Amino acid sequence: MYRNFVKRIFDFCFAFFGLLFLSPIFIVLTISLLIVNRGTPFFLQRRPGRNEMLFTIIKFKTMHDGCDASGELLPDAERLTTVGRFIRKSSLDEIPQLLNVLKGDMSIVGPRPLLEAYLPLYNATQKRRHEVRPGITGWAQVNGRNGIKWDIKLQYDVWYVTHLSFLLDCNILYLTLLKVLKREGISQEGHATAEAFKGN
Repeated sequence: MYRNFVKRIFDFCFAFFGLLFLSPIFIVLTISLLIVNRGTPFFLQRRPGRNEMLFTIIKFKTMHDGCDASGELLPDAERLTTVGRFIRKSSLDEIPQLLNVLKGDMSIVGPRPLLEAYLPLYNATQKRRHEVRPGITGWAQVNGRNGIKWDIKLQYDVWYVTHLSFLLDCNILYLTLLKVLKREGISQEGHATAEAFKGN
């Protein structure tokens, strides 16, 4: 009952009141990024959700669109702005995803929505991560976030799908708060954000 009905009610209420509470921060960050990114405060990208249905994720844009002489985007580390670095370290870039939760594209807790390009790279077990709505935070995030290897991260995602419950979601939210306060696992070693998944 929780998985199929109560969880969605919880998500909607949490996102609605979360947006109301965080609206002053939302407005300040939007204006700051409008200036820093020259008019583009939000990052929009298609991601696979439940049953691999595509939706548009919305996050605060922490990197500018600077390119090299050949027109290719500069490495992430060079495009990460000062404001963007602060927003990423404090996990404030995730706030706009509450809009995705209100729409029903996402959940508060679930496997993180990854790139569409990764879909053909998952094995049969890893594909189970799409049996539930993706989340703003999840079991993999509280067990290492971007600091763990891909195979372990995907194992955590599938474990969550199998063991999903109200108590587990509450535990993940509590551990997420601790992780945010400690600013742990934000990037992978040697990378400004996270290393790309290259398959099994």
